[in-house]
Amino acid sequence: MSVRIERVELPGIGTRHDVLTESGRRVGVVAHRTGERDLALFDIDDPDAASDSIELTDDEAAALANVLGASVMVSQLTGIREAGGLFTEQLVLPAGSPYAGGVLGDTRARTRTHTSIVAIVRGAEVIPSPTPDSPLQAGDTLIAVGTRSGLDALAKLLTHGAG
Repeated sequence: MSVRIERVELPGIGTRHDVLTESGRRVGVVAHRTGERDLALFDIDDPDAASDSIELTDDEAAALANVLGASVMVSQLTGIREAGGLFTEQLVLPAGSPYAGGVLGDTRARTRTHTSIVAIVRGAEVIPSPTPDSPLQAGDTLIAVGTRSGLDALAKLLTHGAG
């Protein structure tokens, strides 16, 4: 499914990016030159008239992006599971793990176990699509995708290391 996104220059203000929904609604993010941003819902009959607008702080915008990203990721993972042969698993990084306090790349999980760590959950924070530089802390929940044997190997790796 393709999603239509339109970019509209707003002279003297900044840029607006609109997502056009399947139902015909338009949701926009206005990025002001000042660094401020607004989330806007547009009138269905007049795409230039916002029916409502919410100013977002940096933290609120980041939280909204994380929630939306995590929601999409969970839906996609559910679809993968139904494809057969692949599984998703939540693995908690134990306090005694040799990788606690390091970064994700230290695990070399993909190379060693043929699994992918697609998110890290730390308390209420979700880190979707972590990079090799993403820090790992004891108690983190790692969301991984792979075969049953790969996920078993990942669980051992996270607990005991590569030894």
